[in-house]
Amino acid sequence: MKKIILIIVICIGTYSLSSNYSEKFSFSSIKSFIPFINHELSTSDEAIKKAFDNKYNNLQVGGSGKIVKILSDDNEGIRHQRFILKLNSGQTLLVAHNIDLAPRIEDIKRGDHINFYGEYEWNSKGGIIHWTHHDPNGRHEGGWLNHEGKMYQ
Repeated sequence: MKKIILIIVICIGTYSLSSNYSEKFSFSSIKSFIPFINHELSTSDEAIKKAFDNKYNNLQVGGSGKIVKILSDDNEGIRHQRFILKLNSGQTLLVAHNIDLAPRIEDIKRGDHINFYGEYEWNSKGGIIHWTHHDPNGRHEGGWLNHEGKMYQ
């Protein structure tokens, strides 16, 4: 469903750019008619704060933050590398990176900068980012982590 809506938005945007109607039908005006696109395509601290404030779940987001705590791996069932990021806004996020499907980020330490793209799940401590990897079944949008210029997906 998300992909269909995105394709429609792109088609309308492309048409508007090639027609005399580009002032009326800009991408930003299209987004205002479909409010959930504004947060689904967001990659900012503000979007993540909105997700936290509104207790959103299953939301694709991206951003960056500084590692403030490295936690032990979760080895029950599917294994996850875990650490806590602090965003520029001050909000914290638990990153749960599936290391059965994606490579572990080696040599991370407190203070390191991480860029991320994944699925946001609300919790009272700021939220959780997971799906920071590819989907081998092709049914879920892939995510990633970037540490010191290297992609982990």
